[in-house]
Amino acid sequence: MLQSGMRAPMGVKVKGPDLDTIERVALELETFLKQVPSVEASAVIADRVVGKPYLEIDVKRRQIARYGLTIRHVQDVVEVAIGGRLVTTTVEGRERFPVRVRYLRELRNEIETMKKILVPTKGGSHIPLAQLADIKYVRGPQVIKSEDTFLTAYVLFDMKPGKAEVNVVEDCQRYLQEKIDSGEFVLPRGVSYTFAGNYENQIRSTKTLMVVLPLALFIIFIILYFQFRSVITTSLVFSGIAIAWAGGFIMLWLYGQPWFLNFDVFGTSMQSLFQIHPINLSVAIWVGFLALFGIATDDGVVITTYLDQSFHSRKISTSHEARQATLAAGLRRVRPCLMTTATTILALIPILTSTGRGADIMVPMAIPSFGGMVIEIMTMLVVPVLYCSVQEWKLKLGVEDPRFAQHGDDVVGAEAVADH
Repeated sequence: MLQSGMRAPMGVKVKGPDLDTIERVALELETFLKQVPSVEASAVIADRVVGKPYLEIDVKRRQIARYGLTIRHVQDVVEVAIGGRLVTTTVEGRERFPVRVRYLRELRNEIETMKKILVPTKGGSHIPLAQLADIKYVRGPQVIKSEDTFLTAYVLFDMKPGKAEVNVVEDCQRYLQEKIDSGEFVLPRGVSYTFAGNYENQIRSTKTLMVVLPLALFIIFIILYFQFRSVITTSLVFSGIAIAWAGGFIMLWLYGQPWFLNFDVFGTSMQSLFQIHPINLSVAIWVGFLALFGIATDDGVVITTYLDQSFHSRKISTSHEARQATLAAGLRRVRPCLMTTATTILALIPILTSTGRGADIMVPMAIPSFGGMVIEIMTMLVVPVLYCSVQEWKLKLGVEDPRFAQHGDDVVGAEAVADH
């Protein structure tokens, strides 16, 4: 809202050469936007740019010249009588109060009484203000806003529940273009409109994430490769990201279901505690997925590292031996994997139940991480099975893993230290 200047999540900025024109166009846009199905009709409101009453006192130059007066002399009388003039300041202890002189309210709150204000002349006579000026009310601007050297008016609107901001803006743009093409909506010369609001950040962030997301996945893959020195083993560990990805989307789907956590614990509604409501994809959601990708491979790294050690030390030659080594390694690494996942899940619970300032950003970030880490426990089963199947496949084809042959003795020592 600070970036766009509008006190609403979405809106249209109408720019033009004069206030009357942009107000007319803004009112037309208000009418058309109310007809868009995805827009909440009751929330559409255009700025009433012109409509505030202004008191205008137009001095008659010939009349004041007849009485030997100047415009400054008349303005001074108007200032003192209607607006008030500061004459002094009274001091009351530590406080300061300005003293202003002007007519009583009943003598200056209507045009008819203002006309009776007397203006003294140099000759000593007093002339009513009605003889020296025209006093009237005129319609003027309530607020004058400008951007990029153009006068600007806003048309604010909101989306219906369950709709995404970007989709709503696209619907509005498409609908308005259809009206322009059909001739129902004609933009005056020099007038333009642009959509502004949160969706602008969403579009910018989407473009950034299209680069950051693949880059983050690639960097994670490279780091894993430096650890295992094998593309196949790295791919097995990397599969944990796909599992966590699915878990994140499952949790987002559950948040949109009315039956999810629909029960009370000690009189506390779980839906209220965890703020269960439909969550649309947003920048915060994708940032949560990025954080999830960084921790989703932890269990895979823990168990695969020990599988490497186990296969190195046992010098596997048959499928049965491979399965026994996999089972032994899996049993030894269940507890560390569960501890790694449990600490992450428990740390996310306070965020999911948080309220107040910042919670609307932190909760969507935590949802995919929480769901991904819950489902990510499956990597304790998936990764060992895939690892064992790859090793069995290598045994059948007679392919020897160079890592096993070169570092067997070192790994036996490492396993002994781990057992100790």
